Amino acid sequence: MQAVHPCVTSACMCEQPCYRTGLPTADSVIGAGIGGSAVTYFLQQQFGPQVQIDVYEADRVGGRLATLTVNSQQYECGSPSIHSLNLHMQDFVKLVGLKHRKEVVGKSAIFNGEHLVLEETDWYLLNLFRLWWHYGISFLRLQMWVEEVMEKFMRVYKYQAQEYAFSTIEGLLRSLGGDHFVNMTQRSVGESLQGIGVQQRFIDDVISAVMKASYGQSVSIPALVGAMSLAGAQGNMWSVEGGNKLVCSGLLKLTKANVIHARVTAVSIHNTEKKHLYEVQYEQEGTLGSDYYDLVIVAAPLHKAGYPISFLNLQPLPEPMGSYHRVVSSIVHGYLNSSYFGFTDPKLFPFASILSVDTPDAIFHSLESLCPVNVSVGFRRKPPQEAAVWRVLSQRPLDRKELKTLFKSYYSVQVIEWQAFPSYATAGSSKPLPPIILHDGLYYLSGAEWAASSVEMIAVAAKNVALLAFNRWFEINEKIDQQDLLHKLKTEL
Repeated sequence: MQAVHPCVTSACMCEQPCYRTGLPTADSVIGAGIGGSAVTYFLQQQFGPQVQIDVYEADRVGGRLATLTVNSQQYECGSPSIHSLNLHMQDFVKLVGLKHRKEVVGKSAIFNGEHLVLEETDWYLLNLFRLWWHYGISFLRLQMWVEEVMEKFMRVYKYQAQEYAFSTIEGLLRSLGGDHFVNMTQRSVGESLQGIGVQQRFIDDVISAVMKASYGQSVSIPALVGAMSLAGAQGNMWSVEGGNKLVCSGLLKLTKANVIHARVTAVSIHNTEKKHLYEVQYEQEGTLGSDYYDLVIVAAPLHKAGYPISFLNLQPLPEPMGSYHRVVSSIVHGYLNSSYFGFTDPKLFPFASILSVDTPDAIFHSLESLCPVNVSVGFRRKPPQEAAVWRVLSQRPLDRKELKTLFKSYYSVQVIEWQAFPSYATAGSSKPLPPIILHDGLYYLSGAEWAASSVEMIAVAAKNVALLAFNRWFEINEKIDQQDLLHKLKTEL
């Protein structure tokens, strides 16, 4: 998927400049994924509806929240589900008049390349017994660790409700969980779980499979990233009826944002008598153009192999953290080869998804039976012996032999290669997280992905950037980078 870049932009139509005593006359957001559409909404909430916002999008609205069509029905091919603790996304769905998709239950299993090492059943107590039998109390230690991390992460919604903002990602994390949260971006999830007494076998069998299915990477990814992923693996997930991407288009429509389908090539700084202006240069259908803005929000990844934006006369230049990790999503309409997983009779295959343990010869990360984005009241998953639509996540496109291994036969295969997530191995444990403020009115939203790459994190980062831009514009310094904020709010209440 091509990277998406958000700038908060609206062209200034007046001849006299507006200074900090008034509203910005033009804002630009580069990118119309969840980060760009969310920050557009939050900016309008802060600055008011009179501030028009231009949103530049080189590809499609929704970014990594994408669907594709199989047999006249749409299926999620990007981020398939959203965690119930994501309060911003919950609010967005209500705001734009959407609703949750009907849940279609399905069991999961973990495959090590030879046999299933863990199988989910319909009975909760039996599932717990199997976990205890194989891994002792490791799963309880894991659950307590994830719950503690998520409980601290939820503090951010209280801070943002009171319009507090942070000028660095480290500052935001520190406000939630102290230095421990910052350290979780520098220590691997594998090391962190070992430190709380989780068995290595449990990490090798279960945690590695979840990390591969979520990010296509190993348990060496940062602990905070892993905790976010494991929170989703424990359930409480939901999707939007009609497709998750409708949240993005709905927010842009709600804010009456001016969506410009163009590729941003450069951002440059122009100094006037009393303020900075930012020129956004773009290419649209072979034609070059540019506009001037008071604020520019970059909601697209700035990395070596990604979408190139030149920052002219900006010193120092933002340093790329590293590359983004490629994940291949193959949407296959066909008959699953259940015998590969040990079920010679396909009617007896009970699983809706299979996760693969992280092994060198694994041909897939995860295999999931998809439901359409529009689920009718009486909808049921296809019986395992019938053709269904499956999503296969893998490191590279599956060749014909691998497809034949996983499927007895198939009608169609659609392949999407995503620059989906940061490649955390390229960042380095001691490297600081990307800056949020690139210049006085130039902000970088997507750098938050290097702390944790999830819809929740990007939505939180979007509101933080909007609050930060507002507070800095009107010099409300008491709302920026406050120390011991949790204690301060408790005292005020």
